[in-house]
Amino acid sequence: MPVITHPRRAHPPRTRRPSAEAPADVRAAVSARREPRFLLAGPEKRALEAIARRLPRWVLPDDLTALGVLAALGIAVAYALSGNSDAWLWAASALLVVHWLGDSLDGTLARVRGIGRPRYGYYLDHLVDAVATAMIGMGLGLSPHMLLSVGAVLVVAYLVLSVNVYLESQALGRFSIGYGKLGPTEARIGLIALNTALALGLDLRMEIAGLGVTALDVAGIGLAAAMLAALAVRARANLRELATAEPPAPRHD
Repeated sequence: MPVITHPRRAHPPRTRRPSAEAPADVRAAVSARREPRFLLAGPEKRALEAIARRLPRWVLPDDLTALGVLAALGIAVAYALSGNSDAWLWAASALLVVHWLGDSLDGTLARVRGIGRPRYGYYLDHLVDAVATAMIGMGLGLSPHMLLSVGAVLVVAYLVLSVNVYLESQALGRFSIGYGKLGPTEARIGLIALNTALALGLDLRMEIAGLGVTALDVAGIGLAAAMLAALAVRARANLRELATAEPPAPRHD
């Protein structure tokens, strides 16, 4: 999912270092060490840097951010209308590519040109991520290919994982956006594959425990469960690390 896709970039959000005027804890969060771990992080970073260096000078990071938001809105509308025609699924897939460009390229462009605005970019990037994820998830839920409840669960799971990432940047000084090997780009590719199968007329409906569901429902439920399980594992490790650094007070009788 949304895109899920989400958690988010393998590169800093439009910055090389935070503003000296920012409080120390804010500077620590904004400049927290990025740890890209997902499958396509390396090739994606190289591709984005190559594209960024070839963009016209009049294109600015905020233009790409706006493009990503508009693409997310378009994806939601396309999914909601896909019950009328399978052509909307092709439109959703094309807009997922546009969303990848806008969502992933803005920070790279700022970094390549040295025009980063650290706190502004940090705030805007993550706000836009949350809005875009909510729009895409709800668009999926309003389509005939996914239950609205499944779309809502996906959005909530993504946002909870995102909150954990932001907490880690404050408490642990690292910004690890990937949970396992799958990130937003991999989620988009998976969605495009499912869109293509549906648009080609493949019957991806099934019955589980007497309830009719689609392949997107099954994928969404499985993804949400995997996301929450990954969160539980990571939160446990984080709490252990923090408890070691800050041991609890002894219990007195």
